[in-house]
Amino acid sequence: MTETSPADDSKATDAETKPAARKRATKSPGSVAELPAVAEVAAVAEPAAIAEVPVAPEPAHHHPNLGLAPADMAAGFPQAAEEIRRDKALIAARALEVAMDWDVSIAKRYDERARGSLLHDAELLTERLAMCVSADDPRWLAEYAEWIGPIYRRRGVPLADVAALAEGIRVATTRLGPGEADARDRALDAGIAVLRKNGRLAGDRHKRNALLRWLYRGV
Repeated sequence: MTETSPADDSKATDAETKPAARKRATKSPGSVAELPAVAEVAAVAEPAAIAEVPVAPEPAHHHPNLGLAPADMAAGFPQAAEEIRRDKALIAARALEVAMDWDVSIAKRYDERARGSLLHDAELLTERLAMCVSADDPRWLAEYAEWIGPIYRRRGVPLADVAALAEGIRVATTRLGPGEADARDRALDAGIAVLRKNGRLAGDRHKRNALLRWLYRGV
């Protein structure tokens, strides 16, 4: 019969307790052994979170030359647009009056015939505004403002005067509802922004800066 020494008993006890300790260390929530697993879960969950980012919807209006659906001219406020077209002569007359009140030099710089042309220009702007209100899309007036720049340069009319007519149209169209007025303002703001931008280009008959005119008087 063999006798075991106390040292052998302590070794056996350590051998039995070490696997249990390793199991407890693996199962403990705050142990270091769980950190790689948590990192792997976070790495797997991160692409799913990125994939759930909402994507902006495609625009409802497309250019027909691209083979897509044309703009829906009844998507906005077609009834308000018909009223604007019906009263475009009155709106244009009021817009010209407002423009001359804001800039008194318009009445001095244009004779009666030229003011008649400005009145017709205001009617064309009103017609384009009606298209924008009907479709709730400001591009019709913005594109028109981009096209007419060379015409007014040949006529010697500053684009700032045309922008004043557009502001006058805003004042003349007061019988619109909240949504209709918002569509009108978006269209007029887009057109006026184009007119003011192109009005700063060379060739426009805008008023020159006196200091710059004096500096470059010989150029």
